[in-house]
Amino acid sequence: MAKYDLNAPEPATRTLDSVSGISKKGLPSGTVGVLGALVIGLSVCAPAYTLTAAVGPAASEVGYQTPAIFLMGFIPMLLVALGYRALNSAMPDSGTSFTWATRAFGPWIGWMAGWGLIAATVLVLSNLAGIAVEFLFQSISIAMDDPSIADIADNKFINIAVCLGFMALATLISYRGMTSTKVFQYITVVFQMAVMVWFIIAMFVGAGDPANPEGTVPQLSWFNPFEVSSFSAFAAGIAVSIFVYWGWDTVLTMGEETKPSKGRLSTESKAAMILVGILVVLYVGTATATVAFAGIGDGPTGLGNSAIVENVFAALAHPVMGPAAILLSLAILVSAMASINSTAISPARTLLAMAHYRALPAAIKRVHPKYKSPHVALMLSSIVASVFYAVMRFISEDVLWDTITALGMMVCFYYGITALASPWYFRKTAVREGVGSIISKIVLPGLGGVLLLIVFVKTTIDAMSPDAGSGSNIAGVGLVGIIGVAVLGIGVVLMLLQAKASPEFFRGRVLARVDASEDTSAMPVFDDGLGS
Repeated sequence: MAKYDLNAPEPATRTLDSVSGISKKGLPSGTVGVLGALVIGLSVCAPAYTLTAAVGPAASEVGYQTPAIFLMGFIPMLLVALGYRALNSAMPDSGTSFTWATRAFGPWIGWMAGWGLIAATVLVLSNLAGIAVEFLFQSISIAMDDPSIADIADNKFINIAVCLGFMALATLISYRGMTSTKVFQYITVVFQMAVMVWFIIAMFVGAGDPANPEGTVPQLSWFNPFEVSSFSAFAAGIAVSIFVYWGWDTVLTMGEETKPSKGRLSTESKAAMILVGILVVLYVGTATATVAFAGIGDGPTGLGNSAIVENVFAALAHPVMGPAAILLSLAILVSAMASINSTAISPARTLLAMAHYRALPAAIKRVHPKYKSPHVALMLSSIVASVFYAVMRFISEDVLWDTITALGMMVCFYYGITALASPWYFRKTAVREGVGSIISKIVLPGLGGVLLLIVFVKTTIDAMSPDAGSGSNIAGVGLVGIIGVAVLGIGVVLMLLQAKASPEFFRGRVLARVDASEDTSAMPVFDDGLGS
């Protein structure tokens, strides 16, 4: 296997880490601890934003079983998290899915896994910005006691202009490096979590209020996934619920920047496992409270009302919290704004890693000399997300709903590949290590990966229906399906173009396919004379 330090100046003979084959990329080390990584992870997942965008689409698919679907969505996330933890311990790298899938399955599958992560993030960045725009004007309308102000968000040109402003602001904060990002996230996460807890409690109280005709006492059947009407509805609901958990893996992309851990688990692995636990309690609790308070009817606040499905909390804010409704609007606003900022961490670092290992043009791997941020990758992901949102806003009025469904497809795609990378990479060493390793590194991640890829295939097929998502379609083909297939198709085209322009990575000469049992220190040193 070729092994060399990609940071070494020419014409030096290059050496990589003797075991992992992974090399540094110029990011600052030791800047983020467990709490800091956890806060950034919560900011990426953005509970306030995520739930207002996902509860409606989930309820439209599975009705009263929405809590069950959110609980079931946690299961593949937990299984995948075990695989991520094992891979991150063996190969900490900012490229995560891209790097690990490349090591396990080779450059072509690895490249597409990286593309899946980048594509999912572009979709969610555009969705985040759209939610931020809506809640900005809603917050102003509540403060000014003028409901007509909220309607300004419906103006396409104003909506897009404000959206681009949010993207630019978030990119600027991320541009200034991880320390600036971390301080900003502490403030916004504490505020949104406090308001969300208040909101959940208020919904449970309101569900029992005789003046609320939609209020319902929570039933055990709501947590039974077997009561979902069909497998198609179940798969669609799982795709949406996976969207709400998506983002926790951003913590692992900071492996090169976290502080050393004293325990068996790395700092970022500890933060990721704590994060997943917090999310499942918060999300299932919120889903239960929302269904109990609003019901699934088509009334003004009912979850069956198509007019509120893509932004449920906007309709529930005043009925649930009364005069304090502006706090919920502000919580979702800052949640979306902070998540735009922190979500950019993941694609920027994946783009950085792909360029570093010559899977993308070298210009993308530049790290700012002062702020130590991958500023070129940041700008690229921000620009693409902004253009995507602007185009989609003109194509579909229900852009937020459709991008969430398409995002779920992308997440299932690259999470599935990454999860399967664990059993394949550790297939020899786990057997020697014992039953515990076989279960945690092979069986459970493998099960999670297979499940997610099945959901990906099923939702992709169903997304082609003109009734999929919001019902938007082009020539009778569902817009959600078009988005998903087009995004993956663009990835294939870009991969083939890069393979022609710079074939070293695709020939396995930069990041070779190996498994955990192979000791790279015993392999010959290779000098390709290409420079860093």
